[in-house]
Amino acid sequence: MATVLLVRHGRTSANDAGILAGSAPGTVLDSRGIEQAQALAELLAGYEVSAIIASPLERTMQTAEFLATSLVNTSGTALEISMEPALAECEYGDWTGRSLAELAKEDMWRAVQDHPASVVFPGTEGESMANMAQRAVGAIRRWNDLLGPDAVYVAVSHGDVIKAILADALGMHLDLFQRIGADPCSVSVVNYTPSRPFVLSINGNGSDVRRHVRVAHKTKNDAPVGGGSGD
Repeated sequence: MATVLLVRHGRTSANDAGILAGSAPGTVLDSRGIEQAQALAELLAGYEVSAIIASPLERTMQTAEFLATSLVNTSGTALEISMEPALAECEYGDWTGRSLAELAKEDMWRAVQDHPASVVFPGTEGESMANMAQRAVGAIRRWNDLLGPDAVYVAVSHGDVIKAILADALGMHLDLFQRIGADPCSVSVVNYTPSRPFVLSINGNGSDVRRHVRVAHKTKNDAPVGGGSGD
């Protein structure tokens, strides 16, 4: 029953300016993003995890580095960050680097909002949202198997990627994933059991992580009828 803490990277200047950064190089945390990552690291200081995995993009690696300095490896060794390319941002193709206000005038914008499963971003580098979701969910499932059923680990990624993973865990069609929030440096907690995932929190600030993981360790395959006793 591996438990994953899905962490979105801290804010960047592109986020603040309403620019779709995508996989463009040089997109790093701004001063507010650094504050967010530091605050989350302090909140989780001393917490034991099996691993930290992260998208290889700069802003996710920066966020993961803050966490790696404060979290503790369950094996007693130094906690190293494992790059996971499958957790990288969706390749937005020709949309990369453009303002969201400008993109909202594009014909494809409504499809991105209402039918994202059908969207393939324009340009030779453009990726489909369905492919992004498939690779991201596959990566989490692979790390669950690699780390084992008792693992608690951190996965640092991007807004759309995290929303796609959560949609899968909730049994939602990808077309509904825009209903999910994933703010900068937010933490969402998912416990994977042999029968189903249990989504324990979405878009949290990290303050309840310890409680949610304790609940996860008590969770069996079946959901408690009536909601259970909680912590």
